[in-house]
Amino acid sequence: MEPHRWWTIASSSWNFVRKRWLVPEHELIILIQEETTRTEEKEEAEYRSPTWSILQALQKINKDRRLEGEAVMSSPPFLQSVGRGDLKFWREDDGPTVVVWKSVSDSEQERWSKKMGKSKDWVIWCRSRKKDEEQRLFEVDGKEISSNRSKQAKPKAGEKTDKRGGKGQSVRWKAWWR
Repeated sequence: MEPHRWWTIASSSWNFVRKRWLVPEHELIILIQEETTRTEEKEEAEYRSPTWSILQALQKINKDRRLEGEAVMSSPPFLQSVGRGDLKFWREDDGPTVVVWKSVSDSEQERWSKKMGKSKDWVIWCRSRKKDEEQRLFEVDGKEISSNRSKQAKPKAGEKTDKRGGKGQSVRWKAWWR
């Protein structure tokens, strides 16, 4: 391996992705280096990946089979197809899809916005829109299932909460995939 191609991921992620990857291993190594750089840049911009529990809950809404967005090393094993844009990490599938909105590029968001008007077998995971932000196309075509806009209910006596008073965690911490 060349010195400029260093990266770190969990060995379980490496073994899982390596088994599913359909092209030569050296291409996977190059992709992981690129994905590591991309993920670190996104995390510096305050992006955090959804937990697998959140992705499983979203998957159950439409019995989704694929995930659009996220990096190859953080892709969950319970989905049949994972990719981002034209890049498919494993298995090509046009079935029901979970889209992690902040993880896809602007051009991919535009492509998805056009595709969403033609079908209803998708679920978007994204942050709530600020009051002064323009309504997104998927908000017109779809329906909101859950929102964090309402005030949180006060925890019951003895109930575990995080530092900010929340009951659970929907996103992972920075660099969790290493």
